[in-house]
Amino acid sequence: MARHDPLRNFRFRLEIDGIQMAGFSEVQIGAITTDVIDYREGTDPPHVRKLSGLTRFGNITLKSGMTTSLELFHWYQQIVSGQLVNNRKQVTVVVADESGADQARFVVSQAWPIKYQPSNLNATGNEVVIELLELANEGIERVA
Repeated sequence: MARHDPLRNFRFRLEIDGIQMAGFSEVQIGAITTDVIDYREGTDPPHVRKLSGLTRFGNITLKSGMTTSLELFHWYQQIVSGQLVNNRKQVTVVVADESGADQARFVVSQAWPIKYQPSNLNATGNEVVIELLELANEGIERVA
């Protein structure tokens, strides 16, 4: 029987609308949850039935070292200016194994930025400036 070791969390890349985006230091994929509805009719046994309700897809948080590129900030600015319809994107998180081969893919549908935040600046520090972009979405699916 073949051994299947768990994938490590440090080898990944992002594709936004099929374009590979490099340089993300952290990606947080939000939880997928389905509400539970308690239901009981008068003729049911003396306990409630559990029915499925709405499914909710958690936000995606992207963190990257700040560079001179304004691409992520401009995407957020388009949303701020009311251009949501044309700025929903498909975001794919690809997880690779230790050799760099793709092993898992999370496809995030209809994603758009809801928060942009640069990290604090400190004249005595030596950390990298991090940009945070939080994305709302309408679906997260693991396809591989």
